[in-house]
Amino acid sequence: MRTSRLEEALVWATRLHAGQTRKSRPIPYVSHLLAVAALVAEGGGDEDQIVAALLHDAVEDAGGARTRDEIARRFGEPVARIVDACTDSDVTPKPPWRPRKEAWLARLRTAPAHCRLVAVADKLHNARCLEADLRTEGEGAWSRFRGGRDGTLWYYGAILGELRDGWSHPFVDELERTLARIKELAG
Repeated sequence: MRTSRLEEALVWATRLHAGQTRKSRPIPYVSHLLAVAALVAEGGGDEDQIVAALLHDAVEDAGGARTRDEIARRFGEPVARIVDACTDSDVTPKPPWRPRKEAWLARLRTAPAHCRLVAVADKLHNARCLEADLRTEGEGAWSRFRGGRDGTLWYYGAILGELRDGWSHPFVDELERTLARIKELAG
């Protein structure tokens, strides 16, 4: 791996997401990017996948198609395609929540394994955070999610279904266990 490429991706992602926080909480957004990149690395990802993990939300939350073009220029088309697979919208304002998620799930269904690894790492980190929030905040944690309790539970269940179809990875198993704990907490 070329450390300079990872360093460039981290610095650029930090700048792109400067001032952003996690779901209206005072946690710098870059913490999520670092966690997803760490999961991808620990899950067997290569350099392109780790770079894409650092940039997986850049198109969606920091510039749309212009940012996608810059990712391809800086880091290569393979990285940009992985980011594409993780992006549910590249326009502002974003389309309505449920149809946007359904469209992304349809794309996940045919995504190659190298894209699925980044996607599952992203969703696993998000699910871990949701579980922790439910444990500390209770039902109030759902208010930060556009899909609310029922929509969010549907979405994670649908993600599991798509990921299980023709692919396996230990992170999918962990996501399933995390979702089971979330459902227990949700009552």
